[in-house]
Amino acid sequence: MSAQRVMKEKNLWHKSGIVIVAVIAVVAVVALVVVLVVQNMPLPQKYKYGIVLDAGSSHTTVFIYEWPAEKDNNTGRAEQKHSCNVKGPGISSYAGTPWKAGQALRECMREAEKNIPEKRHAQTPLYLGATAGMRLLDLQNRSASDEVFRAVSETLQTFPFSYQGARILSGQEEGAFGWVTVNYLDDRLKQGLKTTGALDLGGASTQISFVSKMFDGSESPGNSVTFRLYGNDYNLYTHSFLCYGKDQALKMALAHQTQSGPPAIKDPCFHPEYVETKEYSKLYDSPCVSDRKPQGAPAFFQHTGIGNFQQCQDVVRSLFNFSQCKYSQCSLNGVYQPPLQGAFGAFSAYYYIMDFFNLTDTSIHLDTVKEKIARFCATPWQRVKQQNPGIKLKYLVGYCFAGTYLLTLLTDGYNFTSETYSNIKFIHKIKGSDAGWTLGYMLNLTNMIPAEAPNEPPLPYAGYVAVVMVIVILLVVLFLFIAHAIRPSCSKRPRVV
Repeated sequence: MSAQRVMKEKNLWHKSGIVIVAVIAVVAVVALVVVLVVQNMPLPQKYKYGIVLDAGSSHTTVFIYEWPAEKDNNTGRAEQKHSCNVKGPGISSYAGTPWKAGQALRECMREAEKNIPEKRHAQTPLYLGATAGMRLLDLQNRSASDEVFRAVSETLQTFPFSYQGARILSGQEEGAFGWVTVNYLDDRLKQGLKTTGALDLGGASTQISFVSKMFDGSESPGNSVTFRLYGNDYNLYTHSFLCYGKDQALKMALAHQTQSGPPAIKDPCFHPEYVETKEYSKLYDSPCVSDRKPQGAPAFFQHTGIGNFQQCQDVVRSLFNFSQCKYSQCSLNGVYQPPLQGAFGAFSAYYYIMDFFNLTDTSIHLDTVKEKIARFCATPWQRVKQQNPGIKLKYLVGYCFAGTYLLTLLTDGYNFTSETYSNIKFIHKIKGSDAGWTLGYMLNLTNMIPAEAPNEPPLPYAGYVAVVMVIVILLVVLFLFIAHAIRPSCSKRPRVV
């Protein structure tokens, strides 16, 4: 075979090899692109769900929470998907007709069925937590309380969810879970940041919860709750004042002014020109005031407003006992409270009251806040109704007292000053979820907040990629160096002639 023919065949094979390598390279590139595109395509998210009913003293709200189903409990973030306010009063108001307490829940529970995928219904835990309204009913009439719970349980069990029962939360639980919710939604627990205190004001009770360096639980163990969350220990001070929610406080204020059973009172916490005839029996129907009912009082009394903020504050202060404190320091009624520390989130009625006055911005000086509420209280009732046509009268009539009570509770009761008042943030929602105890309650019952911090790889993802790239580059450089070192030695071999 001639040398020329051999060279042609070698060139043909050489060209064929190049073509084959080129085709393989193109296929490899296409395969790489396809893998990258497919791998990084957005996948439909799968979620798990939980339902919590907040059965408060004045109303019930159904909350639906969702979190990523494919993530472990220590990485999936629970957020509020939907909420529904149950029509009518709180379940404790149905003591005489308990079956109505269950029926009232049906409309909102049907909404829950629609908002949760059907295939997830059976796996969705359903909880009902009752707060101060049911605490009071339980104190007043245990059998009526049991009947109300039986009625709501029978109704909730007719829905296709995993019903976990109904129970009364203690005041300590309500305060502690509110604190968990606020700090969980603000990502303070997972990141180990300074925590935010929680101020909760309902219709029948109020709670204060915060972490203080001055509090180790030894002086008042009953106000101490210890959490270990994401590897961090928290010693929480929390206290709940039963009967000191805004609605029951109003009853106590009226009871204070009617102790002698007069046929008429002039109330500084209601607007001038406000006049209503009220029944003594309805005023004193709560355990918070029932033992103070005056003997021999008439059936009715005339309730007239005079609208005086300073005098209203005096009435509110009469509800607080500051005369004795067996501890190093107290808030009100002889209850121990350590020094206030850090920022506070104030929610529930705190927010709604201050939002009505357009005073949720705490950069407004406390004196200015007081002046605005004082002007409102002094405004004649007819003008107040004209200026607020969209608000139901049963709510509108209570804002003078509610605003005065809120400020007096914060300053005289909890010891906030003109300087520390600005540390309060009035909040309704945090990142789309309502502030309140319900989310913290569900997180606790579903064990979604681990005691220990989740395990993490030794290197973060960016560091891992950087290390791999450095090692690959180093190997390529070493390969080229070895190839270069071998090639000259091969070229220096003696030729055979």
